[in-house]
Parts: sequence; structure tokens; C-alpha cells
Amino acid sequence: MASWEESLRRMLLPTVALCLCGGGLARLTGLPEQAQWIWAAGTALVLLVLLFDIATSLLRGDFGLDLVAALAMAGALALGENLAGIIIALMFTGGEALETFAQQRARREMTALLSRVPRKATRYADGLLEDVDLDRIAPGDRVLVRRGEVVPVDGKVADGTAVLDQSALTGEALPVRRRKGTAVMSGSTNAGDAFDLLATSSAAQSTYAGIIRLVEAAQAARSPMARLADRYALVFLALTLAIAGGAWIFSGDPVRALAVLVVATPCPLILGVPVAVISGVSRCARRGILVKGGGALERLANVGTVLLDKTGTVTDGRPRLTEIRTFGNIPPLDLLRLAASLDQGSPHVVAEALVDAARERGLTLDTPSDVREVSGAGIRGRVAGRDVAVGGLDFIRNQGVSPEALEEIRGSLGHDGGVAAVVAVDGRIAGALLLADEVRPEIGTVLRQLRDAGVERIVLATGDRADIADGIASFIGVDDVAAELRPEDKTTIVERERRTARVLMVGDGVNDAPALAAADIGVAMGARGAAASSEAADAVILIDRLDRLVTALKIAARSRAIALQSVLAGIGLSVVAMGFAAAGYLTPVQGALLQEAIDVAVILNALRALGEPLLNHFRSPKIKARDLAGLEAEHQELADVVDAIRATADGLAAAADEEIGPKLAGLEDQLRSRLLPHEKHDDEEIYARIRKRSGNANVLSGMSRTHMEMQRMVHRLSVLRKALPAEGPADGQRSEILRLLYGLEAITRLHFAQEEEIYRSLEAE
Repeated sequence: MASWEESLRRMLLPTVALCLCGGGLARLTGLPEQAQWIWAAGTALVLLVLLFDIATSLLRGDFGLDLVAALAMAGALALGENLAGIIIALMFTGGEALETFAQQRARREMTALLSRVPRKATRYADGLLEDVDLDRIAPGDRVLVRRGEVVPVDGKVADGTAVLDQSALTGEALPVRRRKGTAVMSGSTNAGDAFDLLATSSAAQSTYAGIIRLVEAAQAARSPMARLADRYALVFLALTLAIAGGAWIFSGDPVRALAVLVVATPCPLILGVPVAVISGVSRCARRGILVKGGGALERLANVGTVLLDKTGTVTDGRPRLTEIRTFGNIPPLDLLRLAASLDQGSPHVVAEALVDAARERGLTLDTPSDVREVSGAGIRGRVAGRDVAVGGLDFIRNQGVSPEALEEIRGSLGHDGGVAAVVAVDGRIAGALLLADEVRPEIGTVLRQLRDAGVERIVLATGDRADIADGIASFIGVDDVAAELRPEDKTTIVERERRTARVLMVGDGVNDAPALAAADIGVAMGARGAAASSEAADAVILIDRLDRLVTALKIAARSRAIALQSVLAGIGLSVVAMGFAAAGYLTPVQGALLQEAIDVAVILNALRALGEPLLNHFRSPKIKARDLAGLEAEHQELADVVDAIRATADGLAAAADEEIGPKLAGLEDQLRSRLLPHEKHDDEEIYARIRKRSGNANVLSGMSRTHMEMQRMVHRLSVLRKALPAEGPADGQRSEILRLLYGLEAITRLHFAQEEEIYRSLEAE
């Protein structure tokens, strides 16, 4: 649109308002004829602009429903109802302004993403800095990202630590820290000091560029409901003309026909539906879910079967330390510190997981020396003056470790779907670090809420081994499981399931892209997923949380319901108003005011799709994202205490009698000084807050009962320790202590997992 035309349209509303006020002032001062001329001039101006729009639309092949407004204004001028005409003109221009506001408000989150696109980047070249166009950045380039700048391309932190604000992409309010070598998503904002980024992709292939393409597609797409509304709007136009003509014919009064035209408003059809749908798309974007337009949102609202990939979808997709087993006298945390210190220089995914686990436990890592790594097998070197080797059993065997010792521990490393990193120190087996790709803490809540949302069938589809898939399926409770699948096999399963219901497929890898494209609605886990899966999907979850899938389904269902409400209520009110106008109970002026009231009500109702249902603020307790992050961090800080319970139990069998009492005393001190105070705080502060907000004193009573059991077990441990004879425990006492410790470890790990699931389900928007 030319700039002069934009300026003219911006001036229409104030000009018409000025004409209305000017004519009113002329009439009050005894100049009725001048008042009529002023009102007529304002009406004619708007009518001319409107006729130009209608002609332009017809040339494009579009049939505009602004014809009703044009007929109303032309009729008012022809019948000398100039006051009614200027009010119609004011309502029409005001309605356009309201429409523009509603559309901009509904698209705000997506527009914000587009406005943040960087155009240039600062690249190192021959030791100097140069500003270059974004499309000149290539993989391997070193880029400077200053404070406040948007990360231009996907890459890794080249040096130091980056503090990033990802709220525009994921909806997460808290900044995240990324250390050297850690991947960084383009589109994040540098919230800390400047850092160097090593580009891993070009701008066009980066995550943010893909997001922008998705946003542009979403803004251009029209939903099936909106296209259907356009067809019904033509029916509404015919009905309006029929009622207006009938009123004129039977009453002989053309003013009645004018009143019918004035009060008729197709706004519920032509605006209520798209505003509600795009509001839903925008609200999804605010929650870190990018939906590719209204059509995808509508399909999300009616899903019968959900297919879930395993790795990166049901599970976290990254190995995490789950257990430390010691086979010598090195304490568990010291064993982890030695292994993680050695692994600092390794790019292997297991090495990175061990380093992360050590840092989560607050361990200070040493700098290794004489490091030698066999790719994919293991690593050895010196740490704090000791020879350390970390790797699989075959690698450790080649480091001079006794074969008998290896065979002795082989049977104890059975670990469902996990990995065991064996640690040798000074040529002797010291222990093993067990890692696994853990099931997401929110998975139980997600599956329950999917069924509550109307999903009748949930299938786990994975390329992993059948025994691993069966173990996951038995834990989470799905209706069917398919394992050892190739990409084309997943597509076959999608086609099979589509015969009975609308299918939603969730995945995160390149191998999921064909199935995502074949499904009725494909959802990609895009926080760490491949670009191919994101491009093939209909929706992309930008934050690494599966519960956002349920959020998207709820938003889609609510947006669709609000769109239907807007149509039915708005059209119903318009038809009733036309009946009153045809019967002579509404004048054209009254009809214009009523028509605007209906338009405003419809748009405001459609904009409700932007927010959470009002009753939700009162029905359920909420936990802020900042508080949730703090609670989960507390569990990470207590991981070493839980590890100590298991390590103490494992060490009792080989411990000398005189060592058992001191070992139990040390463990008890940790439990009483760290674990029990944490659980007491949870019960008295967090649980109490949730109970108060929910209005149900019995909420979380089962969790409080677990706190009581943990307290009892620690007390029981104290009693057993104090009852140990000086010469050492009897066999029965040793067995009772072991039973108690293994039980306490199991209940504590389960309790932490339950709390994390509950807390995530209560996270506030």
C-alpha cells in the first residue's frame, strides 16, 4: 500500500469524528442546514474510499462484504438521513481501526519474533573484527556477540560462559548459562557479557531462520474455519438484502430497509473466527510452541491417536548420571570428581554428561594431564597425581587391569538401556558410573492429560531395541509399542493409525521427519531437534518440555470453541436486530450504535483466546517458573546425599566391623542436616501454599505421608546405629541396616521424581 494511501486511511477516523462533532455543533447553534452538509460530506468521503476498496477487491476476484456498509451509507445519503450516515461512517472507520488493533494484538508474539531478526554479524577476520551481512556467515566462523545482541546463527560458545535470554523463543523467563563448547540456539539474546560464538551453521540453515520461515507461513495461512466463514458470510449478505427488501416492500418505508442494512454486521463471520484462531496461534507462540497457521491449530483441537517417538521425546534425549557404584575404598563423589576431571577434554556425550553431573553436585574439577583418548572407547590420563582411566570394560581391560576383577564386576553392571562407564584408578577397578537416558519427569502428567483431552490411543514408536522400548512402555503405560523401526516403518504406522482416527506424531530427529509429514498433525521437539523434523512438522515445541504438547491441545480446543461462540452469538444477535429493524423498532441511528456494540463484543470475545480461562486463576494453585527452577535445582544439589545412601549400603558388605558405626554416623549427619530439612521446608512451605491456593486441605497428603516415612526411616537408622555392639554388628543387624538403606534410597528417588512431576504440572504461564 502506498504511503499516501496509508496516511489517508489513518486520517479517516479523526476526520469523520470531526465531521460528526462539527455538524452537531452547527445544529446546536441554530445552523441545521450546514449541519446536514457537514454530515453528508463526511459520509461521502468514507463512501468513496469504501467503493474504491470494493472495486479493487472485485478486480482481484474477491467479493467483499463491505458492500453492506456501502449500501447503508449510500441509502442514508439518498434518503437524507445524514446523521445516520455519518454515524455509520464513524462506526465503519472505527470498526476498521478496531479490526487492525485486534489483528495486531492477536499476532503480537509472532510479530515480535520477526522484528528481532538480525541483519548483520560481527565476525573475526585475520585477528580483526568486521561487520558483515548475515548471509556471509559460514560454519567455522568466529563471531562476537555483544551484550543485548541477538545470536545470529547456531553455534557453540567458543570461550568463557554465555548468559542467554531465550524468552522470545521458548517463553522461559529465566536466563540460561552456556559454558564453553555448549550449543547455543540462534535467536537467543545475550543477557550477559560479550562472548565469542563458533558458528556451526549458516544463517539460512540456523534454528532462528527456520522459526522465521514458520512464522511467515503461519501468518499467511488461513484456517479451514475462516474459509468456511467467508462462504457463510455470502449467505448472510443474501439474507440481509432479502430482509431489507422485504421490510421496504411490506411497509412501504425505505427507512426500514436502511435500518436493516445499518444493523447487519458480518463481523462475527469475517473477523471473529480469524481473530480467535490467530489469537490461539499467538498464545501458543508465547508458551514456546510455534504452530504453522490456523489450519494446524484446528487439527490440534481434534486428535484421536498420538504417536510418540522415544529418544528426545518421551525421554530427555541425553544421558544423565543415575548411580555411582564403588568397588574400592574411594568415596562416590571422589570417584565422580576424578572421572569428570579426566573427561573435561573429551567431546564424547558420556564424558559431557559426567562433567555436567559433577558440576551439578558442586565438585571442583582438576586439570588433567597426559590425556589419551580412544574415540568411542575410553580415555586415560593423570588427575591429581593419579593414573585414571574411564571407559567400557574392553577399554579398561587394555589398561592393564586384572581380568579377574573385570569379570567380578561385569555381572553387577546390568543396567536397563543404560551405559556403564568403568573407572580404574592406579591400575585397579575403583567403581562404575551408570548413566541412562531418563524418562522426562512430566511424562505421567502428559499422558493423563492427553487422555483427558480426548485422545483414545497412545503408541510408542521408536527405532530403539525392543527390550528397551518394552521397558519404557511398561513404565509409562501406553496402548501399544513398536520398536526397531526404520524411518519408513514409522510412516507406515502413521498411515495405519490414520484409518481409524486423526493422528498426531511427536518426534525430534531427522528420522522422524517423514512420519511428521505423513501425520495429520506433526509436532517436532525443536529445542535440540533437527531442522528437517522442524520443517516437516505442523507445530514446533521450542522449549525442551513435552508438557507443552498438552498446552497446545488445550489452547487449540479453547480457540476453536471461542471462534464458534463468536460466530453463533454475533450472527444470532445481528439477525434478531435485523428483525426489530424490519418491524420498525430501530431507527438507522439506533441500528448503527447497536451494530457497533455487536462488533465490539464479538472482537473482545475472540480476543479471549489470547489469555488463560479466568476460572483457572481460582481453581488451581500455580508455581512460578522461577520457583520451579529453584525447586528442581534443590533436588540436583541433594543428588550426592542420595548417592551416599546407596554407596554406604554397597560398602557395608566389605567394611570392617569397626568401620560400620562411623560410616552410618556420617551418613546420618548428611540426612539430618540436608535431606530432612529440605523435606520439612517442602511440607511446611510449598505444600502448604499449594493446599491454600487449591482450597483442598487434603491435596498432596500422600506426598506428606512420604515425608513422614523418610523421617521414620532416618530415626530407625539412628536407633540401629546406636544399638551396634562394640565388636561389630551381628548378621541380622547388618541385613536390617542394608534393607533400611536400600529402601530409603528407593523411596527418596521416587519421591523426588513425583515432586518434579507435580511441580511441573502446576507451573504458571
